Amino acid sequence: MSAQLILCFIAADKPGLVDALSKAISECGGNWLESRMAHMAEKFTGIIRVELPDRERAEGLMAQLATLERDGFNIMVSDAREQAEPTGSPLEIDLVGSDQPGIVQDITHCLATHRVSIEKMDTYTADAPMGGGILFHAHFDLRAPSGFDEAALHAELEQLANALMVDLDLHERDAVAAKPG
Repeated sequence: MSAQLILCFIAADKPGLVDALSKAISECGGNWLESRMAHMAEKFTGIIRVELPDRERAEGLMAQLATLERDGFNIMVSDAREQAEPTGSPLEIDLVGSDQPGIVQDITHCLATHRVSIEKMDTYTADAPMGGGILFHAHFDLRAPSGFDEAALHAELEQLANALMVDLDLHERDAVAAKPG
């Protein structure tokens, strides 16, 4: 029976990191299913979902990954579960405002109290035009539970946006873009 694993890694950025990971996966007969990777603060980090033909080959991959750890990788491995078809409403938030501590905590706390799951979150800071300080940008792909009160979530997020002095747009995610990933 095949085995799926999630690999999370971080290493000092240098050429050949993805090659080393893909070689280890390939040598164990693994199939690279999906991944997200990024360069951040002189580090290269990512998450990969792989499928291996059987548990024995998965164990072989774990041994290969241990050798990569000796070469400077920090790797965490977890069994992946079969993905169920998502239920509920796909939503997204786009947010821009002056950078300040607590924005992410305030928004994610609001989402959690409404039982809204974060499927993907991207954030970054950038210089504001005309020397106006630093802007914080965030994009959230969300999944709200069936039957949730969208008006209540919208009202609470609007109140938060006013308090934080940020522009926040909550809207339904396009059906094509709503696939998990």
